[in-house]
Amino acid sequence: MRTLISSAFVSLDGVVEAPGGESGYRNAGWTGKDMEFLPEAYGIKGREQEEASAMLLGRVSYEAFSAVWPDMEDFAQYKAMPKYVVSTTLTEESLVDNWGETAILRSLDEVAALKETEGGPIIMHGSASLNRALSDAGLIDRYHLLVFPLLLGAGKRLFSGTDKDAQKLKLVEHEAYANGMQLNVFDVVR
Repeated sequence: MRTLISSAFVSLDGVVEAPGGESGYRNAGWTGKDMEFLPEAYGIKGREQEEASAMLLGRVSYEAFSAVWPDMEDFAQYKAMPKYVVSTTLTEESLVDNWGETAILRSLDEVAALKETEGGPIIMHGSASLNRALSDAGLIDRYHLLVFPLLLGAGKRLFSGTDKDAQKLKLVEHEAYANGMQLNVFDVVR
């Protein structure tokens, strides 16, 4: 079974919305505002490209990332990697043609079936709504969380507010950086 990894920039209070500056959110771009840039804090991002064999995205994140990532040198390894977009509304005609092989999955059952195929880890970036649904369905195996020392209050959260049984996580890697950011890598305990 393939490992599904959720990778997220998250505020200390759990907000993941608009970290890079997406419009329509008052705290847009919060990862770069008043935050000293330390390259070592983002080292996990390079490792993710090297270790993953496929990328999973929700429609909104696909539309945002596919507009810029195909031409960015920092994300070159993702270009050739197969991509899967979970959406009930996206059409084949909406897919970009300069970002490699992309397939549309229409349900969480199709994500579960993808995990049963041969291959290496599947990385999921952004995709807040999809992350919540996959987490609630027990389909995420690992979390790569870059936690920023900010309290944002409002905004989309990484995890849902669903009343469910506790899900235990095992901390397998952690690092704290001089700018207050933290890397936390958790495996889901089954």
